[in-house]
Amino acid sequence: MNNIDLYRLCTLKSALKLEILGMKRRGQSVYSIIKNEFGLKGNKQRVFEQFSAKVEALKIMKELQ
Repeated sequence: MNNIDLYRLCTLKSALKLEILGMKRRGQSVYSIIKNEFGLKGNKQRVFEQFSAKVEALKIMKELQ
């Protein structure tokens, strides 16, 4: 995984957080994008928690390389 991929994941995480707070966007929701790409299940808050853990684990792995 390169830096661009990691940046995209961080952006998706931030966008989902804003979506939970009520911000809307055009097109497909970030919630549905994350659920489709990563196969996560649950409501927005649970998906955010699972996705955040996954992103943080990838950040740690990236630092160790």
